[in-house]
Amino acid sequence: MKDILQDIVKHTHGLGFLDLVKISGDDKETAIDSMAEDRSVILQGTFNKPQAEMSGTFGMPQLGKLDIHLKCPEYKDKAKITVLSGERNGATVPTGIHFENEKGDFKNDYRFMNAEIINEKLKTVKFKGVKWDVEIEPTVASVQRFNFQSVANTEHNSFVVRTEEGNLIFTFGDQASHGGEFVFANEVSGSLNKGWSWPVAQVLQILKLSDSAKVMLHFSNEGAMMITVDSGLGKYQYIIPAQAQ
Repeated sequence: MKDILQDIVKHTHGLGFLDLVKISGDDKETAIDSMAEDRSVILQGTFNKPQAEMSGTFGMPQLGKLDIHLKCPEYKDKAKITVLSGERNGATVPTGIHFENEKGDFKNDYRFMNAEIINEKLKTVKFKGVKWDVEIEPTVASVQRFNFQSVANTEHNSFVVRTEEGNLIFTFGDQASHGGEFVFANEVSGSLNKGWSWPVAQVLQILKLSDSAKVMLHFSNEGAMMITVDSGLGKYQYIIPAQAQ
């Protein structure tokens, strides 16, 4: 259970802009949904195996608090980390997580949000899918170059993506401002020519997950981007609507 909780925190709270998730589970699948407060990123994911202890629908709020418990040295070795359950509306559902160290003299409880509240707070729209015009697996070097440009162009919160002669190019700023551009990937197939822009901080933070996971980057010329991350325990799809044309 601890590895699944750590995976959830890493791919949500760890990014800096997702701090509330919804879990929906049954005996066939355990799904996770989240959305940034400014709606810049929508997360939809599933774990590779159904998590029996996460059956039902509930919310996980204040993920920073859960992160603190998971990193606490008292719970590093031989700790008891169990999912609590209780009766809600006539059904047995998960209600929280109990942390207890090996000696039993250091304890914490993290509480889940019930289905009614999480469904109200997190009204996500299922992504129906689009035709992806460009799909690539970003390299660590490309993500590093993206980071360099973001530091050099901190006044720009968004970047524009286009293809040119088989190159995928990221551009910061325009002719009326300081700016820069660089080739993110070579020898790409497909075309992007509508000048859509995307949020720098969110995209970069997700792409940095490529250090420890398999990441794929998908662009549609109709104004959609998706970054898929396979952590080994689950598959996370980050859908990012274009900001402007």
